[in-house]
Amino acid sequence: MLKRLTLSLLLAATPLLATAAPDSYRIDPVHTRVLFAVEHAGFSHALGTVSGSEGVLVFDPDDWRTARLEVSVPIQRLDLGDDKWNTATLARNLLDGERFPQARFVSTHVEPIDPTHANVTGQLTVRGVTREVTLAVTLNALKRHPLPPFRRTAGFSATATLSRSAFGVDGWASMIGDEVQLRIEAEAVRDRNAGDPADAAPTDAPGTPAAPIDSDTPQPVQETTP
Repeated sequence: MLKRLTLSLLLAATPLLATAAPDSYRIDPVHTRVLFAVEHAGFSHALGTVSGSEGVLVFDPDDWRTARLEVSVPIQRLDLGDDKWNTATLARNLLDGERFPQARFVSTHVEPIDPTHANVTGQLTVRGVTREVTLAVTLNALKRHPLPPFRRTAGFSATATLSRSAFGVDGWASMIGDEVQLRIEAEAVRDRNAGDPADAAPTDAPGTPAAPIDSDTPQPVQETTP
């Protein structure tokens, strides 16, 4: 009788364990950075970074398909290692950082490859234009952080390649390559109060500017050559 009762309890608990909710994590802006590389007049590939990204990740390492991610990237924190380059890149004929200070990525589909790799597809919005982008993601670690406050932390690396002109960033076509290579290093700290990206408001429709350019508005002349 005791054995039957124990077996019944285990069987009853199994569905509850299988449907346990994945953990919520908050992106760590200090330890998350986006690196980009773009051809410079055929001579080299200019390298830049953007720090300070924020967002929410819902993640279960045993079921990547349930993962959800929403991240905002502060474009105005772009750094190419030179103040004039930064100014030129954030000018209206390129990223237009004043009117579009943030880029945003919202995942829509995750395709697992193995326990530590997956392709994460989502909607990326840059300069008010949204396009589908797929990130090749590697899970580096998921464990208790060794330093105070000893929070459970997930660490990821990701790469992607995109066309800047697809997002309306088409200035200086003779000087700047169209292909942009992305590398992302990210850490996320478990936070049960982080919320769920699925509860966020929907993004703009793909390809639709969030704030259309007024053709009657004078365009400032950018004197600095990228």
